[in-house]
Amino acid sequence: MINVEKRNSRIEVITSHLLNSSPNPSSTSSSMASEKEAALAAASTPPDASTIFDKIINKEIPANIVYEDDQVLAFRDINPQAPIHILIIPKVKDGLSGLSKAEERHFEILGRLLYTAKVVAKQEGLDDGYRIVINDGPLGCKLN
Repeated sequence: MINVEKRNSRIEVITSHLLNSSPNPSSTSSSMASEKEAALAAASTPPDASTIFDKIINKEIPANIVYEDDQVLAFRDINPQAPIHILIIPKVKDGLSGLSKAEERHFEILGRLLYTAKVVAKQEGLDDGYRIVINDGPLGCKLN
């Protein structure tokens, strides 16, 4: 029998933005609307502007870090939408403010982010599976 909590768990891979989706189908429409509104507002922020994630990376604000190496940082979301909700971000943006901005030079860090998702999932005991979400652009609910 699959543990429902594990089945509903997810790990999110992001480049520099939060996800705030709801796992509850009845609240998906209102959640998506508020996500889109926030993402559209965030779209006016310059891509290399300092974000909350930069402050987490620089240890200027606290975070519940579950994994860190020289290239990526993984931490628990402060507003989890699932029993296990972890954000994985690159430590250096290098112009990678969203997946649509990826260039060939980002090949290694993108692979590193996905590999880190696998490492963290194993660490979290998500042997029955997990979900990876990547938000990109205002209509994809990418938030600053």
